[in-house]
Amino acid sequence: MTARPVKHSLTLRGHRTSVSLEEEFWQAFRSIAAERGLTLNQLAVEVDEARAGDVGLASAIRVFVLKRYRG
Repeated sequence: MTARPVKHSLTLRGHRTSVSLEEEFWQAFRSIAAERGLTLNQLAVEVDEARAGDVGLASAIRVFVLKRYRG
């Protein structure tokens, strides 16, 4: 497991943002997007729209991935 988060840029509804996640979370997030036939940006928009206003996007993605695999 990598100890440090890896930063990637995403585009959410035309707005560029950077998200830092551990490589294992990026891999899982990419896999979920591929399973659903979505781009990484499209899945990130879904997660972004579902999160509470005070929850950061990186945290929301981690919880989304965790719930998907605990499911």
